[in-house]
Amino acid sequence: MVAPVSLSPTPDNYEMHPTASSSATLSERTLLREISDDDFLHESGSAANGNRRLILRLGLSFFLFGLINNVLYVIILSAALDLVPPSTPKGIIAFCNIAPALVAKVGWPYILKGRIRYAKRLLGCCLLSAFGMLIVAFFDSLFMRLLGISIASFSSGLGELTFLQLSTTYAPPSVAGHSVGYFASGTGAAGLVGAFLWWEVRGLGVRTGVGLSSVMPFIIPLSASLSRFLRSFFVLIPARHPQYFFLLPRPSAFLESCAAYEESSAITASIPYTPLATAEDDLAGEEEGSLPSGPKHNVSLSASDKWRLVRPMLVRYMLPLFCFEYTINQGIAPTLLYPVPSPDEHAFLSKIIHSVRDYYPLWQLVYQTTVFLSRSSISIGIPPLPASLLPLPAILQAVILLTLAFESAVGIFPSGPGAADSEAWSITVVFLLISLEGICGGSAYVNVFYRINQEEPSPATAHDIERTRQEREFKIGSVGFADSSGILFASILAVPMEVALCRQQVSRGKLLCKGL
Repeated sequence: MVAPVSLSPTPDNYEMHPTASSSATLSERTLLREISDDDFLHESGSAANGNRRLILRLGLSFFLFGLINNVLYVIILSAALDLVPPSTPKGIIAFCNIAPALVAKVGWPYILKGRIRYAKRLLGCCLLSAFGMLIVAFFDSLFMRLLGISIASFSSGLGELTFLQLSTTYAPPSVAGHSVGYFASGTGAAGLVGAFLWWEVRGLGVRTGVGLSSVMPFIIPLSASLSRFLRSFFVLIPARHPQYFFLLPRPSAFLESCAAYEESSAITASIPYTPLATAEDDLAGEEEGSLPSGPKHNVSLSASDKWRLVRPMLVRYMLPLFCFEYTINQGIAPTLLYPVPSPDEHAFLSKIIHSVRDYYPLWQLVYQTTVFLSRSSISIGIPPLPASLLPLPAILQAVILLTLAFESAVGIFPSGPGAADSEAWSITVVFLLISLEGICGGSAYVNVFYRINQEEPSPATAHDIERTRQEREFKIGSVGFADSSGILFASILAVPMEVALCRQQVSRGKLLCKGL
């Protein structure tokens, strides 16, 4: 790690002097935005190696946050057949797995006011997730299992909101964007890891399999700041020098690296600093931001302030997140069924598809794989979508939904003589369309949150660092409910859509959906 450069007699945390001019504050914020990845990562010597280690630790931390936070959601969906009686519609699992998360994403950013207590919130999410999974594991009644799923869902929604908001505490913006990219990659990997984990442990039964998964949330506090979690609740450890545990770097570590770069470039020598009075104020329940705090004063965004921030984001960011992928996966994909390929005519397909029941897991595997790849796009260096193209993934998914619904109900390729070739072409087209669906869904998620994290502060409030911090946290947290609303809408629409498409198939003599 790069050793901090002393800008004042005390070498740890800094804040802007209360008497410093607002122009100095603005010039510092502008400077941090002008520091690029090349500046941060390509300095010579040990500084560059230290910066790369910081970036690696930050990326791994946020990847684990996304993976662990979402993997329980995937495990619950994968275990749906084993969690409820055969006579119970499986859609009730999807509903209980998303509705509480939607409540969390709407409630916390829009209702609660003031600064975010990251340490307490993340530890609370960890305990709620484990508690919910233990209820699912140790109770056999449908009501108790749905209650446990709902508790874990609420925790997952609140956790996703919190990690996205935590990314805004890092600077420069390239570092904040890096954390969002790796968090999105982790959420994509959760789809593959969750499905694989349940496939491996389902033979142990619900009690053992789900019970074992309840320990996974405790990876989150191990990846973050263990001493901060302990201090937040027990106040047993002296708080003068915060020590981080394992991976997650302090936000101020990047500021110190930037300060080293600034001093070497003689850019900000004129900006006055003074050390923080104590560290206890910050550690009393707060994860400090990456930017220095301004004069201590209470800031709380009002309802009118939040509406002012949300209004321009409705079309720009929220509509692009309201994609159609979950409607496709839950309402159409179960009806995309074809006869089992013959080894003589389709040697490759026959190795993958052994029964009609194999089609739906195949479509889900294709979708989860492409979502993971597309959500990892920014973290592997692919440039983000231009802001003007953010609606494109949702538009493409609408076209894919209509195309796959037509294929399910009518069929793109004619049946009759040569039907085997037509079915092979149909399977190929469905494979490509679901791959494109996953790419669009993952791209929409990672690019929307990346763009929000890169937005400049409002000129009207840029002089007030505390208000700017809260506005950034609120903005990135306020749009998450659009994604969850799409999932909830899909879970409500999926059952009647699946029934209607199956009836249409039966009316034209295709009876495969009746045999499942």
